Amino acid sequence: DEDSSEEEDQRKGVSALIEIENPNRVHRKANKNLTLENAGGAAGGSSRNGAPGADGAAPVPELSRREREELEKQKARENYQRLHAQGKTDQARADLARLAIIKQQREDAAKRRDAEQKARESELKAKQSLTNKALGKK
Repeated sequence: DEDSSEEEDQRKGVSALIEIENPNRVHRKANKNLTLENAGGAAGGSSRNGAPGADGAAPVPELSRREREELEKQKARENYQRLHAQGKTDQARADLARLAIIKQQREDAAKRRDAEQKARESELKAKQSLTNKALGKK
């Protein structure tokens, strides 16, 4: 078992003999979250966020500034949408006022159309009655 693990650690072929630094090779940087988590696990599991939660999950790793800002933006957006749905934002109030105006205009237009329709029907009845009277029908 020990022999096989030592062989895996050694490079195979000619690469073990030749040390060449490739300038085009992309070096992977260690992930801060992983290194902090590993260091925190070895040091007793303490981090900025405190001990693990009541459910026994690992503590949340520290976030980078960009990640924190993205989370804050997302929370602010969700909060705004929730307030907007409740009608508590200025834009929601303006939208509701505009909708109320439009609704009132539509109601007025519907009443006006009904009145015009009734007027047309009464004119048509008056014409028919005059026509029937002229023709001598009842």
